[in-house]
Amino acid sequence: MEKFTLEILFQIIGIGSASGLFYNNDALYIIGDNSGFLYEYNIQNQQLNQHPLIDNPTQNIPKNLKPDFESITHHNDTLYVFGSGSTENRNKMIEFDIKSKKVLQKNNLVDIYGLMQSFGEIKPEDFNLEGAIFDGENWYLFNRGNGVSNKNTIFTIHAKSLGEEFALIAVNYKLPKIKGVRSSFTDAILVEDKIYFLSTAEDTKSTYDDGEILGSFIGRIDVKTMKIDFTQKITSTNKFEGLTFYKKENNKIEFLLCEDNDTDVLETKIFKLTLPIK
Repeated sequence: MEKFTLEILFQIIGIGSASGLFYNNDALYIIGDNSGFLYEYNIQNQQLNQHPLIDNPTQNIPKNLKPDFESITHHNDTLYVFGSGSTENRNKMIEFDIKSKKVLQKNNLVDIYGLMQSFGEIKPEDFNLEGAIFDGENWYLFNRGNGVSNKNTIFTIHAKSLGEEFALIAVNYKLPKIKGVRSSFTDAILVEDKIYFLSTAEDTKSTYDDGEILGSFIGRIDVKTMKIDFTQKITSTNKFEGLTFYKKENNKIEFLLCEDNDTDVLETKIFKLTLPIK
């Protein structure tokens, strides 16, 4: 692949362990996997607002209690924030209205997550959703294969609402390795008819415990075939967990990325990744 560029664009004080982001009209919406808030950062005036997603939210919820919000996606004026499903209290999906800045609905996806585990032949201890896409007709949910079985799986749910009957498809992927450690999905977005995804190589066999970070990749999947077009290593040190579309011009596409620093420090670096369009 032709040369890419990765640079730190700015830093936000007040957010820790960023795990997902969405860019819209000069505002950046960010979730953290140990926080009960949705953060809204205005890039122009550098103002940070926080919106509660759960009752009695805090910024650093203990690991055994946190809802583990790992995925954020949108359709029209609604944001959808997903818990990872990696433990029994991580099964929430929150619907948030961008215009009113209020939670529309809180959903418990324990039954759907259980069905996905059974259908995809993924043990509960290896189930860990870290990416979500909704296009109005289909939900794409990305299981991070950082458990023992290395199940990097994309679940496609054909339904306008997760509360109605749906058709389910599961496709497994072998993602590239770093130093013998296979990378695993950490986020994904849809741009036209292509899925762009992040994957990180982390030296751990647990969906719960962190390990040594070995690097991250950007990759692309064709929605029609669900096959990988390319993968590109973009770092040897960062655990990128959030990806959003920024702009497209002059045969280049730009994304904003955030990383999970796996600490309680409330600061988040936002990176800009530029790729040639191919």
